[in-house]
Amino acid sequence: MKLVWSPETASKAYIETVQSCRIFRESGVAELVSAMAAGWNAQLIVETWSEGGVMATSVGLAVARTHTGGRHVCVVPDERSRSKYAERMGEAGMSAEIVVGEAEEVMEGLAGGIDVMVVDSTRVNFSRVLRLAKLSNKGAVLISKNVNSATNSATSGFRWRSVLEEGSRRVVRSVYLPVGKGLEIAHVSAIGGGSAAKKWFKHVDQQSGEVHVIRR
Repeated sequence: MKLVWSPETASKAYIETVQSCRIFRESGVAELVSAMAAGWNAQLIVETWSEGGVMATSVGLAVARTHTGGRHVCVVPDERSRSKYAERMGEAGMSAEIVVGEAEEVMEGLAGGIDVMVVDSTRVNFSRVLRLAKLSNKGAVLISKNVNSATNSATSGFRWRSVLEEGSRRVVRSVYLPVGKGLEIAHVSAIGGGSAAKKWFKHVDQQSGEVHVIRR
């Protein structure tokens, strides 16, 4: 089974997020991630957040959860961040499951496969968090935000392939979008998608008549 796209659900989440995020006077990123999470019918949405972070994206993900009936989990580093996050989400009329702890450790203990994950590329450990995330067997959408603001060494030479276990998955497609402060988005294949994506081609040498089978 693979993630299946629903444009109708994506559109509903997008419109609702536009309305919900007016109080933040921001647009773009929140609406996009909300539409993506809802459109892919994400049953487990995970994000990382720390005090001082933008809230609009979190609101957008919370809106998406209401359309998919899934879970929205936010990983924060400490109790202070947890309190601030809960307070600001409450002001927006939203809520989420909040898990306190280092994101790398939380990823290893988080039950269920992640369908959509949003991380902040300004965090030094963002690539490690992505690498440790337990993704859904159906595939997943990984989103790294604030790419243009990141100056840490972890972003230098970053490749989506580096966060996937060799051979078990593949990046179906990836794209950079100049939305907000820059988004890197990758659609990861379902389990076994890496090998399934390769096909066998038969080529007949017109001179010798030999048949060559090539895998690409």
